[in-house]
Amino acid sequence: MSFSHKKIRVGVLRGGPSSEYEVSLKTGANIIKKLHESEKFQPIDILISKGGKWHIHGVESTPEKILKKVDVIFNGLHGEYGEDGKVQHILEAFGVPFTGSKQFPSALAMNKPLTKKFLIKEGIKTPVFKVLKKGAFSEKSAHDIFRFMPHAMVVIKPAALGSSVGVSIAKTFLELEESLEKAFEFSDTVIVEEFIEGREATCGVIDNFRGSEVYPLLPVEIAPAPEYDFFDYDAKYSGKSVEICPGRFSREDSAEIQRMAVLAHQILGLRHYSRSDFIVSPRRGVFFLESNSQPGMTSESLFPKSLEAVGCSQYDFFDHLLTLALEGK
Repeated sequence: MSFSHKKIRVGVLRGGPSSEYEVSLKTGANIIKKLHESEKFQPIDILISKGGKWHIHGVESTPEKILKKVDVIFNGLHGEYGEDGKVQHILEAFGVPFTGSKQFPSALAMNKPLTKKFLIKEGIKTPVFKVLKKGAFSEKSAHDIFRFMPHAMVVIKPAALGSSVGVSIAKTFLELEESLEKAFEFSDTVIVEEFIEGREATCGVIDNFRGSEVYPLLPVEIAPAPEYDFFDYDAKYSGKSVEICPGRFSREDSAEIQRMAVLAHQILGLRHYSRSDFIVSPRRGVFFLESNSQPGMTSESLFPKSLEAVGCSQYDFFDHLLTLALEGK
């Protein structure tokens, strides 16, 4: 496919019927801004409303009509619909090349319990966890969780959301009940895992980059502001947390974080790029938490900070992703 005679029309998907709608708007706006600086690409803003309606240039239309007007899609959606395989299914059905992972790997990475089960089989260490269904939850099941967990403190999170939406920490039975109610507002399935004391880390990877089949970026250390217990949604996007890249980890821990990030990307069948999150315990080592198939690209996001640390501009990275998508890699 040759685009030498004209600019490549890049449809940038943003928004979407998701709890991460606002984050996606910012990611998409940043992608559009960077691509506007190019002589190679013509970015086209494709906004999907919270109700799931597609818009191009501010005018509502159908996916079929919109996708005929682009050469490639840059998927800037996050959370439900945009990251769980639903929009990927639409794009694959219309045969439009797009950035990021395909339908099934996207759905798999979004499902935290299933992700953990896949990775545990391959020897990747992850916190002890239990899965609870909304209809089957009772006071007895909450008591059983406390007896099952190695430590009293637990982390509660919706099973299929990103950006730490609906995530909380419980130290008592009462807090557990309140946290479960909160998480069930976002998802019918909730995961409860042991709380591991340690430093939070994240590590991005990129396909076919700098001579590597899967290139690991430098691990980022995340130090939430004092008012936050952990790196939750507010801590992520308030700008108050401190992200240190490269993180202040030992050489051995850094290498293990990178190894696990690459392995998770490969085992889950992710494509083009991803970012995995970890806890580094001083006594127990590195624990995998989850993988993100659509890392954020806002001014507060971690992936751009990692790119900067290895001397790669956001524009060059976007160019790389679009090239991979167009070449069908």
